[in-house]
Amino acid sequence: MLRTAIYPGSFDPVTNGHLDVLHRAAKLFDRVIIAVAQNESKSGLFTLAERIDLVRQAVAHLPNVETDTFTGLLVEYAVRRKASTVVRGLRAISDFEFEFQLALMNRKLDESVETIFMMPKDTYTFLSSRIIKEIARLGGDVSHFVPPHVQAALTARLRGAA
Repeated sequence: MLRTAIYPGSFDPVTNGHLDVLHRAAKLFDRVIIAVAQNESKSGLFTLAERIDLVRQAVAHLPNVETDTFTGLLVEYAVRRKASTVVRGLRAISDFEFEFQLALMNRKLDESVETIFMMPKDTYTFLSSRIIKEIARLGGDVSHFVPPHVQAALTARLRGAA
């Protein structure tokens, strides 16, 4: 039986912090599914299809990682994909309270799906997609925070929006 984990998020865009957590999760599990959330109440910089493409490019070299999208309850998606674990990244104490509540609610909804928290390397603890977008929007260099293809996509998108 494959040990499968789901790594959910909006990934708008995927950052090196996300990828750091993913690389470590890929060492712990036989299969990791990056589940790009489809949230219609949130207006992102990139469309769902663009986010999926950016993530796929970033993880193409990892044979046990696949990219998918989901709507609805995460635990129901995890059960459908035969995943026993949800991986969540924690950058700071401020993330913990919200993530802890989500983990407890998911456990209440389905006890068969466990949540584990992973911290990125300390060099990535300050990263968030929101901050990356703001730096890029203001013309800053994000090359140390995202893969090159994501930097190119940010530049193209924000240059077009200017």
